[in-house]
Amino acid sequence: MAARRTPIAASGGALAGLGAAELAVPVVRACVEDASRATGSSGPVGDVVLGNCMGPGGNLARVAALGAGLGYAVPGMTVDRQCGSGLAAIISAAEAIRAGDTRLRVAGGVESCSTAPTRAIDGVVYRRAPFTPAGHPDPDMVRAAQDLAVHDGISRDQQDSYAARSHRLALRAQESGEYDAELVPLNGFTTDTNPRRRLPAMLKRFPVLFPDGGTLTAGNSCRDSDGAAAVAIVAQGMRGSAPGLAVRATVTVGCDPALPGLGAAVAVRNLLARNGISLADIAAIEIVEAFAAQTLASLTRLGLADGDDIDDRVCAGGGALALGHPWGASAAVIVVRLFTRLVRAGAPAGTLGLATAAVGGGLGVAALFEVVR
Repeated sequence: MAARRTPIAASGGALAGLGAAELAVPVVRACVEDASRATGSSGPVGDVVLGNCMGPGGNLARVAALGAGLGYAVPGMTVDRQCGSGLAAIISAAEAIRAGDTRLRVAGGVESCSTAPTRAIDGVVYRRAPFTPAGHPDPDMVRAAQDLAVHDGISRDQQDSYAARSHRLALRAQESGEYDAELVPLNGFTTDTNPRRRLPAMLKRFPVLFPDGGTLTAGNSCRDSDGAAAVAIVAQGMRGSAPGLAVRATVTVGCDPALPGLGAAVAVRNLLARNGISLADIAAIEIVEAFAAQTLASLTRLGLADGDDIDDRVCAGGGALALGHPWGASAAVIVVRLFTRLVRAGAPAGTLGLATAAVGGGLGVAALFEVVR
């Protein structure tokens, strides 16, 4: 019934002075207020569920619920499915309502890459926990994206072209005011800071991240960023006549951890097969664009990309390559984007939207939404 996000800013940038909970609080509060106005009800909030990957630890969702003024009775739960966390939180909240607890829930994700703590074991600093146990492939996502580019023969030109598309579409959406209704102003900022007008012309100047034939660059990869995004979910009977997005089907799958970028394609295929629908039935598609290479690999397998020809339904307002990638929030950002593209844009009842993300360690998550009016 409501979908909001903060502006997204690069790590160390406009939002660097805010911790994860401080990013989440205004978004949680805005979702509750929007849902109350939409439904005409200010009934109890059953839970706040937020995804987070690299934060300070503890239960950030509980901290955000209290900070948003929801009261001591609202518990809060923080989930970690890496960069699928935001969508995993939304799925978890929807499942709780479907199971019979019909109280409103706020769900999404948050990440402050700027304030992510340094982690160490026995004095040895490490950047991330293992995605897999010993004896299994465990590439970081940058290495995995490069490996996938080699595996699929995705050229640098193709990756640069896709990155340029993301920035071009994000700037167009920004200038047209498409983002305005979904944004919660924060720290004096009212707009995303990452989309860059000059980037397409600069892409060929970026050095490769891996020598000896590498094709990934900082230009065709996402920027680690700060931000939060969430939605408010109610039971069908509480909706009244207000428009919204119904959660129709969800799936979470595993895939080869050596090529985790394929998780989105595996999840979408599984979702479509289970529900007897095809991509032709879907009007809007959002995928977490962590890297151009992994995005193109999944889109190509789904028939949504052929070289530089990208289906117009995919990330039509730009994606993470332009907006940035606040890890735990990004898979919730794409649901907020679907809400704007479909509900706020006036799409008729029954229109379908799809959100999907590939996840480190070899996972994929996808969810099917339907416009209700």
